[in-house]
Amino acid sequence: MNNQTVLVTGNAGFIGSNLTKKLLALGYRVIGVDNFNDYYNPLIKERNIAEFKKNFKQYCLDILDKEKLKLIFDNEKPKIIIHLAARAGVRPSLLNPELYYQVNVEGTKNLLKLAKKFAVKQFIFASSSSVYGNQTKVPFSETDKLGKPVSPYAETKLKGEELCRQLSQATNISTTCLRFFTVYGPSGRPDMAPYLFTRAILNNQPIIRYGDGSTERDYTFIDDIVSGIIAAMQKQLKYEIFNLGNNQPVKLNTFIKLIETIIGKTAKIIEKPRHPADVPRTFADIDKAEKLLNWKPTTDLKTGLTKFVEWFKFLQPVHNL
Repeated sequence: MNNQTVLVTGNAGFIGSNLTKKLLALGYRVIGVDNFNDYYNPLIKERNIAEFKKNFKQYCLDILDKEKLKLIFDNEKPKIIIHLAARAGVRPSLLNPELYYQVNVEGTKNLLKLAKKFAVKQFIFASSSSVYGNQTKVPFSETDKLGKPVSPYAETKLKGEELCRQLSQATNISTTCLRFFTVYGPSGRPDMAPYLFTRAILNNQPIIRYGDGSTERDYTFIDDIVSGIIAAMQKQLKYEIFNLGNNQPVKLNTFIKLIETIIGKTAKIIEKPRHPADVPRTFADIDKAEKLLNWKPTTDLKTGLTKFVEWFKFLQPVHNL
């Protein structure tokens, strides 16, 4: 598999940078596409890839730019596309649904059309556990009938899965959709709970808890997500959807207490009403990934959060800017 050219969109973000680093270590030729937008400080993305930036080719480009995207395919001839680029975040999508649709749906269409035109071998799409919405049946299975999405972000991810299915029907391209469940770990996004809570507790500042802390999330460590993506790369499946989760949902209050224990400080909590875009729980059924991809997570929450806090402390002066 090595020496093949892999195009990674959103490669400078949290998941993308960790994946790029691993692919390079495995000997793949990586082409990165990221527009370094201002959803959070672009310098964070620059820092994510600084260590290995000389080892791959980086394009600063928006996936909505069809002509420049085509030039990349003309010049680089990728055989595998791993499409991570997206407008992220459930709550922000309520404020600007048009932008989320434009980037997450139209941008995905652009890449799928180019994948077809250039006859790539494989297309891997980053979907999300948010597609399950307010489902009460647990754990969430890939065969579950899905209800109406509770956010524009979730809606765009469902649409992306459908577009990928259409590509697989029209071509011989191996197409895989991976539903990620609450990914965390070193280089984690600054708008997500592990980062926000860790920074606040270390600086003796209050954290905001939405709801009474009874909501549950299936927190999945970044290394396990990366290994799942690579496991999908190594299978030539016609069209499949896989959950990539830890299969161990944890209550928000338990999550907060674990961070307190690792840091050695007690959090000051400000409670606010649960956000309407937040679902009560996420819980991944990972049987299919275990059987077809030979994949299973190996990092428990305490181990993963400890690694995250150590990373955060090492870079704390930067985080506090």
